[in-house]
Amino acid sequence: MIKNQDTRLLVIIILVAFALWIGLSQTLFISNPINGEPLYERNVKPQLGLDLRGGLQVLLEADLPEDAEISAEQMEVARNVIENRTNALGVSENVVQIAGDRRIVGEFPGLEDTEGVIAVIQQTGLLEFVDMGDVRPPAGTLLQTDYALSAEDANADSASEDAPEIYHTVMTGSALKEVFVNQPQTGQFQIAFELESEGSDIFAEYTKNNIGKVLAIVLDKEVISAPTIQSEISGGSGVITGQFDYDSANALVVQLRYGSLPIPLKIVESRIIGPTLGEDSLQRSLQAGLIGIIIVVLFMALYYRLPGMMADISIIFYAIIAFAFFKWIGVTLTLPGIAGFMLSTGSALDANILVFERLKEELRRGRSLRQAFDMAWSRALPSIRDSNAAVLITSIILYWFGSAFGATIVKGFALTLALGVLISLFSSLYITKTLLAIALDKIKVTNYARWFGI
Repeated sequence: MIKNQDTRLLVIIILVAFALWIGLSQTLFISNPINGEPLYERNVKPQLGLDLRGGLQVLLEADLPEDAEISAEQMEVARNVIENRTNALGVSENVVQIAGDRRIVGEFPGLEDTEGVIAVIQQTGLLEFVDMGDVRPPAGTLLQTDYALSAEDANADSASEDAPEIYHTVMTGSALKEVFVNQPQTGQFQIAFELESEGSDIFAEYTKNNIGKVLAIVLDKEVISAPTIQSEISGGSGVITGQFDYDSANALVVQLRYGSLPIPLKIVESRIIGPTLGEDSLQRSLQAGLIGIIIVVLFMALYYRLPGMMADISIIFYAIIAFAFFKWIGVTLTLPGIAGFMLSTGSALDANILVFERLKEELRRGRSLRQAFDMAWSRALPSIRDSNAAVLITSIILYWFGSAFGATIVKGFALTLALGVLISLFSSLYITKTLLAIALDKIKVTNYARWFGI
C-alpha cells in the first residue's frame, strides 16, 4: 500500500476545493478581514476562441514583390507590433500568428469595431519629421522622403525630370520615448510626445537653426500637419496637432507607441465569424462528451468494481482540476481545444485500466492484496510512462506545426491535449492510487471476485 494516506487525501481535498473555487468563479478575490481591503484579485473568466465567441479573422500578406527577401525576424517583429497594437485598442484574447514566409493570421474574438482595427493593423506606422523649407503642404499630401533610400536611389530619383521632389527626414518616430493623447482647454485633441535624449538634442539643434521654416509631421508618407517653427524646441517634448477626434488620436498613438511595421502588409482576406455555429457545435460536443463519460463511468464501475468506482471519482476530480488549470493560466478554449481535453480524459482512463488489469492478474496468481496492489502499480508504470510520453511528443509536434503555419486549430488542440495528459498522469498516479488504497484499508476486502470482478 502507500504511506501517509491521510496527508495525501488532505492534499487531494484542498486541491479539488481550490479547483472548484476557480471553476465556479469569474474573479478570485480575497479581502483583508480587518479593513476589507483586497489582498488578492485575479480574473479567471474563461477565454473563448473565435469559433465559440465570434469575431474578426484577418489574413495579411507582405505587400512586396514576390522576389523580395523577407527575413523571419521581420515577420516576427510585424507579428509583435500587430499584437501590441490590437491589445492596446482593447481587443482581448487575440491570436496573431505567422503563417509561412509572407503571411500573418490574426484572430480577434468578440470584436465589434472591425474597420478601425483593420486600419490600425494595416498602417505601417512610420512617423517622420520632414524638413520642408518654405513649402507648406496641406494635410493629406503624400511626400517622398530620403528616409530608407540608398544614396544611389536618391540620386536616380533626383536626376529624373518627372520624379517628385525628395525631402529630408530630420528624425523618425524611433526617437519617441512616450506618446499620449492630450486635450487642452481648447477642446481639440492633440498628440503629445516626449523624445529620448539623443532625439531631443537633434530636435533642439534643428529647430534652433531653422526658425521660420516649415517642419512637416508625416505618417506613412502622408502629411498630418506642417507647422512653422517659431522658436527653438528644447526639453524633448512637443505636440502634434490636426483634425483629430479621440478615436483617431488614440489610434495614431497606438501606432506610434508600439513601433512601425518593418514591412508593408496588405489584407488578403478578412471575414466576420458569428458565434452561432460554434455555440451549436459546442452544445452538441458537450452532449456527446457527457453521454460518453456516463457510458465510461458505468463500464468502469461494472467491470472493475471497486477500483473502477475509485477511478470514476478520480476522473471527476481530474476534469475539475484540468478546467480550473485552463482558466488559471488563460488557455483560450476552442472546439478543437475542447476535443483535445476530452481526448486527454481517455489517457487518464487508459492508465487506470493498465493498473487494474495488472491488479487482477496478480490476484489470480494468489498474491496478497497488498502485494498485488504494489506490483500492479510498479509493473504498469513503464507502459503508462511510454504511452503518455508518445502523446506528449505528438502534441509538441502538432503545436510546432500549428505555430509555424498559422494553424490555430491544430495549436489549440495540441495545447489542451498536452496539458490534459500531464494532469491525467497526476490523477492516475496520485489521486486514483490514494483513493483505492484508502478504500481497501477501510473495507477490508476478502471476496476478490465480488470486489475486483475476477
